[in-house]
Amino acid sequence: MKLPKWLWLALLVPMLWGVWGALIEIPDKLVHPPFPATLGYVVWALTMIPFAIIALRNVHWKLELDSKSMLYGSLVGLSGAAGQLLLFWVLTKGPAYIIFPIICLSPVVTIILSATILKERTYWLALTGILLSIPAILFLSLQEPTNSPVHGYSWLVVTLIIFFAWGLQAYFMKSSASSISSEGLFFYMTVTGLILIPVALWMTDFNAPINRSLSGPYLTAVIQSLNALGCLLFVYAVRYGKAIIVVPMVNGLFPLVTIFLSLLIYKRIPSHYNLTGMLLSIVAIFLMAFDEVRHAPAVATAGSDRAMPIRGQQANNEIGDRRR
Repeated sequence: MKLPKWLWLALLVPMLWGVWGALIEIPDKLVHPPFPATLGYVVWALTMIPFAIIALRNVHWKLELDSKSMLYGSLVGLSGAAGQLLLFWVLTKGPAYIIFPIICLSPVVTIILSATILKERTYWLALTGILLSIPAILFLSLQEPTNSPVHGYSWLVVTLIIFFAWGLQAYFMKSSASSISSEGLFFYMTVTGLILIPVALWMTDFNAPINRSLSGPYLTAVIQSLNALGCLLFVYAVRYGKAIIVVPMVNGLFPLVTIFLSLLIYKRIPSHYNLTGMLLSIVAIFLMAFDEVRHAPAVATAGSDRAMPIRGQQANNEIGDRRR
């Protein structure tokens, strides 16, 4: 049986994002001298440019320039890019297998905003996912007295800011679904990501040794291209398939890949507390994703060119990521 194109894309995207999430911290942590995480953001923003060009070329360079589209594009882009910049920083303080499970719970924010502002009904699966996310974050934040992968709680504060930023981004994406095309949104996300480059440069300590070899900016470019390519393919996975199937499938699978690969890279077994938090977060993510599948409106059909893509851009069941 031949698999449809959208299904191949929907399987490829979480693989790309999952590998990206696991490898993103290598240039800063496992390479000597390191390539600063803040410069990693700069490279990520630049890797978005060729994919934005491809996206616009595919719609014959038709870009929405009205004020409403530009506003939505800027809101989605800035919330996603700000979260992405903070993600690069916080990964210097803790491992991906601890941080990503918290960030991937960002659908909680989107669901709450949709229920309170858009007056959407919230069903028991989503509510259960929201309730499970609370102990999940608690268990992930607990630290062993010795041999803990994280220290202090500044990393948790920043991680929660990313969690809220990407949940807010997904809400803006959902609100803008009838106002801007996927390609147009991808373009504005790229532009806003570039706008924050001076902030990333300001945060960089140029007095410290910086890796300028192949294992520095070039390795970073390869890793960040996985995120940018995944974002573009996600646009077309949604277009060729059904958003109500593709979105939960992608956003449910990619954190699993990240957690598994990150644990292999660090060659460590998480504490019982952290492992419990990971399992709870995965269950919460899937519950919120399945709720979207069960209760999505019937009008969401294949080929919709108004379905919104996510950032590197992290992810969630309303569409979310840094990713970012």
